[in-house]
Amino acid sequence: MTPETSSAPPRVLLLPGWQNSGATHWQSRWEALQTAPFEFVRVEQSDWMRPLRGDWMIQLEEAVLAAPGAVLLVAHSLGCMLTAAWAEHSQNTHRVVGALLVAPGDPEREELRAVLKSWAPIVRTPLPFNSILLGSENDPYCDFARAQSFAQSWGSQFVNTGARGHINAESGLGDWPEGLRYLEQLQRNALRNKE
Repeated sequence: MTPETSSAPPRVLLLPGWQNSGATHWQSRWEALQTAPFEFVRVEQSDWMRPLRGDWMIQLEEAVLAAPGAVLLVAHSLGCMLTAAWAEHSQNTHRVVGALLVAPGDPEREELRAVLKSWAPIVRTPLPFNSILLGSENDPYCDFARAQSFAQSWGSQFVNTGARGHINAESGLGDWPEGLRYLEQLQRNALRNKE
């Protein structure tokens, strides 16, 4: 039985953005809760403060290969850019059954270019797996129109979450059950695609 045909629920790989996700961030809360039927695993990076795209891609590749079966990706901020960059180069994208992309950061913004220089240009290749992108109307790290354009480039379903800031701990989301529902939707889509 291959990883893609395993009946076990896919492992959920959490992909935080620049500086990682703190204890009150919804990604960390999901990891702590381990909400059934999902197994949440954070992809750890060697340097959260000075992120290098190539290094981060290697860590994601290793996490995908270490999973016992299929995986779902849950990316926040720079993690969305990681997903796109990794998918363009990896030979293992068939292991991914879906990606939830939340509040993509924009490393091409003038104030972020210096610290995130290895992340430009942003990869705009369509993703080879099902994806949903959740954007915020008042995200300080990515203009709303840019988030929409990323979704279009990647072939992602775009969802307007309203004025939610960067959809992070400061957004007051708690355990963010709304986000979990989108993750469940991705899993249902993956199961339907297997039938």
